[in-house]
Amino acid sequence: MSSQTNELIEILRDSREYTKFMAELGVETAEPNTEIERPVEKVESSVVFARVAVPGVGPQSIQAIQTPKPRVSLSPAPPSDSLFGDLAPPQPAFARTDETLSDIWRDIGDCTRCGLCEGRTQVVNTHGNPEARLMFIGEAPGADEDAQGKPFVGRAGQLLTKMIEAMGMKREDVIIGNVNRCRPPGNRQPTLEEAAICRPFLFREIAVIRPEVIVVMGNTALRNLLEVREGITRVRGKFQDFRGIKVMPTFHPAYLLRDPSKKRETWEDLKMVRDYLDRTPPPNE
Repeated sequence: MSSQTNELIEILRDSREYTKFMAELGVETAEPNTEIERPVEKVESSVVFARVAVPGVGPQSIQAIQTPKPRVSLSPAPPSDSLFGDLAPPQPAFARTDETLSDIWRDIGDCTRCGLCEGRTQVVNTHGNPEARLMFIGEAPGADEDAQGKPFVGRAGQLLTKMIEAMGMKREDVIIGNVNRCRPPGNRQPTLEEAAICRPFLFREIAVIRPEVIVVMGNTALRNLLEVREGITRVRGKFQDFRGIKVMPTFHPAYLLRDPSKKRETWEDLKMVRDYLDRTPPPNE
């Protein structure tokens, strides 16, 4: 398979991911024949640019612009590392804070900042060891969590407990939270607005706890913490950075209950976290 063909396949894959991403943002319509244009890297022939019509928006065709100059090598387009595809500046590390978790929870109170308050039983705050080296972050509470007021206490939570114990830890050693603190109706995914309203409280908690590693579980947690558009399948198993804190993306335990075949990959991710913590002394040592 030629290098040009590989490039075009990659562009088609990117265009499909872009379309899916726009759908997740709630975009339902677009102008006809909208096209994505990007430079092709290290082209060995006369092809310089490839235009790909976005699937579902315009004709699915590929056109190449020809140039008489052979062996053109162009720099790649700048990477997009923000939720909306723009190049985001590196975020500074969390500053030291005198705030406590109790201060944050008092501020949250009996929250009515978004519509999720109408169907919930109670607010489900982050729970666990406030001095934990390891933090787990999921999407939002489910029915069991809404009833008990603690994150990850249902079937997915029981599986998470087993995963933590397999790492050689106890649940009391870590701290666990969610992007959203109120159960969405029918356990649906929180909307962008709902997540944006609740997320700052999570960031404040992280600034207080200052964990050495955060495990983000599932796409919602991944995108709200790191502001990337890639899905969990593409970035899992690789340490990321969030304001100076190592982040390991992996599958959500609820997804593992639906697809047990992903447990092996998840365990590989957690072993990397365990090994990193084992070989890295705590900051106070």
